[in-house]
Amino acid sequence: MNFLAHIYLSGDNKIITIGNFVGDGVRGNKYKSYPTEIQIGIKLHRHIDTFTDAHPIFRQCTKRLHKNYGHYSGVIVDIFFDHFLAKNWSNYSDEPLESFIQKFYKTLEENFEILPNRFQKFTPTMIEGNWLLSYASIDGIQKVLNGMNQRTKGKSKMNEAIIELKEHYNSFEKDFTLFFDELISFSYIKRVEIEKEFNT
Repeated sequence: MNFLAHIYLSGDNKIITIGNFVGDGVRGNKYKSYPTEIQIGIKLHRHIDTFTDAHPIFRQCTKRLHKNYGHYSGVIVDIFFDHFLAKNWSNYSDEPLESFIQKFYKTLEENFEILPNRFQKFTPTMIEGNWLLSYASIDGIQKVLNGMNQRTKGKSKMNEAIIELKEHYNSFEKDFTLFFDELISFSYIKRVEIEKEFNT
């Protein structure tokens, strides 16, 4: 899953949320050098990614893209799913999306020194451009895909995936809805398990 989903699935603990947010930036056992709640978030992030990558619905979505985007298909579906989470936010939270996101940005700013270097570099740009809120629109997703394509120096052609998003929009949205309900349940149970591990 992409940034917004990981943040949402973290629960109410701000520091666990940061750990889940930076999960991709911490390799191997390096997570053990972080405070306990960050470690919990990083481990939760890894479990969410493992569950997602192996899930039949997620794999079905990547198959729609594999011919044109190969191993980048999973990254693209992650971004598509963040779009549907943002678009349908009121189905998952009573708090307005903009308020939720602004609180998270504040948490990042208050704990900036904890972030891995890579995240320290792009977090100010993310906040200034309000990336997370932009996920709710097609234009916003196009900008994200453009940026991802630039990171691969144009090799991924991810910027063109907006074509498939529009072409299979209803199918992707239906798949997201079915999948995300399962992911919410999984993430809650897994978070409780991980917290117990650290508290015993």
